[in-house]
Amino acid sequence: MATIDSNNPATLMRQLLEAVATKDLDTMGTMSHDDVVDDFVALGKFEGKDAVAAFFSELFTAVPDMQFTINRIVGGDDRVAVGEWSITGTFSGGPFQGLEPTGRQVELRGVDVMEFDEGQLRRNTIYYDGLRFARQVGMLPAEGSAADRAMTSSFNTVTRARKGLRQTIDRIKERSAQDS
Repeated sequence: MATIDSNNPATLMRQLLEAVATKDLDTMGTMSHDDVVDDFVALGKFEGKDAVAAFFSELFTAVPDMQFTINRIVGGDDRVAVGEWSITGTFSGGPFQGLEPTGRQVELRGVDVMEFDEGQLRRNTIYYDGLRFARQVGMLPAEGSAADRAMTSSFNTVTRARKGLRQTIDRIKERSAQDS
């Protein structure tokens, strides 16, 4: 387990992200409040040390060859730091968030906004492209593919049909109100 420097949010963030990079759940837990919240904007919130540890354990198992790179860290005020990262690996281990492993390559970039309190992580908001992840693991078709174009076309057809139906219902309601 790493020695923790609790004086500077940017330093704390670097130490926490290095623990992610080395898959060190013990250090991640030590550096987090019991009621820590990890809010993955594209995925959902994980509240409490146990839930956050379970998420990362599942991720580390799902992508066993995961390479996590810290690209940049910017200190904010006395409690907040922002970090940019990238991740590469193969979704070939266990299930991840209900998805069975597909053996596909994943390459993502993201940003964490971490809030610290008394030298421990209180809240982390994580931004990454969930659509890109879904395409990479095969949950959605590749961008620009025939399947992607067909899906977009179907969506737009349904949207236009719903709009037309709403307009028809509104006209019927107007006529009904005029007849009353």
